[in-house]
This record gives sequence, structure tokens and C-alpha cells, in this order.
Amino acid sequence: MSNSIEISDYTVTGVTCAGCAGKVQAAVGKLSGVDAVQIELATGRMSVIGAGSGDGALIKSTVENLGYGVAEG
Repeated sequence: MSNSIEISDYTVTGVTCAGCAGKVQAAVGKLSGVDAVQIELATGRMSVIGAGSGDGALIKSTVENLGYGVAEG
């Protein structure tokens, strides 16, 4: 049985400080299939790391429910 780790990238808008990034990381990090979340403030890039990298639609809705914009890629 293979437990391959995948990375999915998203562009997040409206995350302008470490506090905002921390909120997004904590919320997305609690989702099933997500092992880690990294956000680069300068570029707005969010990398979601985990087995299957979680459910893309759920990740997007979680970020949007926090008040931020998000797009895959």
C-alpha cells in the first residue's frame, strides 16, 4: 500500500500579514488528508501537503469562509 505525499498549489488573495496566514494555515491544516500548509505572503501562494492533498473544493470553501479569495494553481 502506497502513501504518496502530494502537493497542491493555490493562489490566495487578501492574506496580507502573518496573522492572516496563520488563520488560513490553521483552518486548512485541520482538514482531512492535509498534513501541512505553507503560505508565501509575498506571492500569495499556498501549498497544501498531504496524502491526496485533501479535497480541493473543501479547501477552497474553507479559505473563502475566512474571507479570502482562492484559486487553484
